[in-house]
Amino acid sequence: MNKLRVLIVDDAIVVRRMLTNVLSDDPELLVAGTAPNGRVGLTRIEQVQPDVVILDVEMPVLDGLETVSEIRKKWPRLPVIMFSTRTERGAAATLEALSRGASDYVAKPANVGSVSTAMDRIRQDLIPKIKALCGRLRPVGLAVAATTLNATSPAAAPSQKVDAIVVAVSTGGPNALADIVSQFPATLPIPILIVQHMPPTFTQLLAQRLDAQTPLEVRESQGGEVLGPNQIWIAPGGRHLTVRRQGIQIETALTDTEPVNSCRPAADVLFQSAVEVFGNRVLGVVLTGMGQDGLLGAQTLKAAGARVLVQDRATSIVWGMPGAVAQAGLADDVVPLGQVAPRLTRAAQAGRGASPAPRIDPTSRPVT
Repeated sequence: MNKLRVLIVDDAIVVRRMLTNVLSDDPELLVAGTAPNGRVGLTRIEQVQPDVVILDVEMPVLDGLETVSEIRKKWPRLPVIMFSTRTERGAAATLEALSRGASDYVAKPANVGSVSTAMDRIRQDLIPKIKALCGRLRPVGLAVAATTLNATSPAAAPSQKVDAIVVAVSTGGPNALADIVSQFPATLPIPILIVQHMPPTFTQLLAQRLDAQTPLEVRESQGGEVLGPNQIWIAPGGRHLTVRRQGIQIETALTDTEPVNSCRPAADVLFQSAVEVFGNRVLGVVLTGMGQDGLLGAQTLKAAGARVLVQDRATSIVWGMPGAVAQAGLADDVVPLGQVAPRLTRAAQAGRGASPAPRIDPTSRPVT
């Protein structure tokens, strides 16, 4: 098997050397070239024909944002991974780069204590993304229980009423979410809760960007918000998002329990809590992303008689998360990205007549 050719574009020579050392240790990767800025990087792409580009955000001559825009004009399918800082400025620039066509990002290690620790972090965070975007990531074994679940789980009626929608998304998520929320109508009778795999600061800025693209209210959850119509809640980076009953109300809650699927927030945690509160009156959605977060959550949803919708392979940046659910036989529908928003809108309105319903029914009980 040929090695994946990587081009590193970063103005810091120390960073270029560190990335080169880390990536060269992997037998499937070859650092085919480096560049100190975007202008040189564009020339290097022509010369070395990389399979993937690792791109710094802040550089002289031509920065990462402008470089992404130029890359997409000539190489629309070339995977580009932004290598950005965890600061608010870095997060904002990264989200802008993703909106311009970057495939994914990795946050630069900060305050990790040593060079070796920083290299380990890069190895863990960056290499799997390179392989996933290039189709080389080996699939993780699926949960055995999930593969046979459809045969024994309660039937989920296509038009059954739902009181909430829960969403799992990772690689390619910001653009997928922007596409979806921009298609929503001015009112939606139920809340939507989203787990997007991102670190702190990034999720807050993501919520702000999405809020500007939809008539609905998009916010990063702080915990304790009462759920109602026209709301979209984003799980904060570094914390699990759940839902719970408080008297006659249903509200969000945040926890700092251990990561699940190496993720915090994790969609499995949100999905499982949603079943405890809503039973089969919840719709699970698994969008583009690597790994299999959402698989066990989908299993829990199906066991309760709820429905699960996943994004198709053709429109996913990485078909890891939705693919795991689909291949386990847990998806009621596999649809392209452009059809997700209409499906969710119809599901939210089903059984509620022509006008939006009042707040979700706090007396509905989970199916047991």
